[in-house]
Amino acid sequence: MTPEGEIIATPHRGLLFGNRGGAFHLPGQRLGTRRWASKQWIACRLCFKGRRRAAMMMPHRYTELFFLDEATALAAGHRPCFECRRAEAQRFAALFAAVRGHPLRAREIDAILHVERIGADGRKATFPARLGALPVGTFVRVELAGATRACLIVPGALRAWHPGGYAEAAPRLAGRTVAVLTPRAIVAVLAAGYHPMLHPSAGVP
Repeated sequence: MTPEGEIIATPHRGLLFGNRGGAFHLPGQRLGTRRWASKQWIACRLCFKGRRRAAMMMPHRYTELFFLDEATALAAGHRPCFECRRAEAQRFAALFAAVRGHPLRAREIDAILHVERIGADGRKATFPARLGALPVGTFVRVELAGATRACLIVPGALRAWHPGGYAEAAPRLAGRTVAVLTPRAIVAVLAAGYHPMLHPSAGVP
């Protein structure tokens, strides 16, 4: 899964996996036009209580998705799972509630995020913002080395996303306006103090 929310095939293994509320794949481990089964988009641990799947994309089971790291999952519109990542989910929910000014249930958070991650045309929703106003852990879309790239904001710089890790670095120009990939509500949670798990190649301790 890319920060743009696109499902890709890659040999690289990420740090998290998750799902979008159930199964949306077709027989033969194929994808059709659907990209989610419900508004419950979560990011989970790779290993939890010894659970194993005999195979991926099994009939009538949820469609497995994999993420380079948590910042990638958040950019794609996923939140921490309340079962396998309970501490992170509780921290995320507490900050979400603090930003909104009142407590919310998981399904209410999911409803808010769904509006912000999917545009009217069914594609990835973005919003404009200045780089200097965005917190570390946010993903933005920028022109880098002659191509449009999804880049992670790290202290003082941008790091270009690749399926296997982060590569090129570029300076973070505070006054530059960019398209933000991470949903607005999640950006607010990051600004309030949520620290997502980042791939070691991001270079953030």
